[in-house]
Amino acid sequence: MASTLKLLGSEAALSTTASNVGRAKLVRVLNTDTTARLVTVKSGSNTIGTITLAPSEVQNIMKLPAETLEVATAASTKVKAVSIAYTN
Repeated sequence: MASTLKLLGSEAALSTTASNVGRAKLVRVLNTDTTARLVTVKSGSNTIGTITLAPSEVQNIMKLPAETLEVATAASTKVKAVSIAYTN
């Protein structure tokens, strides 16, 4: 079943530099690359978790506002992120 999303910001590419995605609590992440990409959630320098996104895969990631997302490689500009909320 499709869900309806409320956009809370503008989509931007993730990189090897940590981003809190506008202090988002819920982030839609899309891998536009033809290769799988690893996304890491961090709190400071501590890794909270990782997820591998297949080509064209979309996932919604819940995190705390201060936690950050980053990707592992220079081709990271292919991974896009935007702050979202669910709507009824």
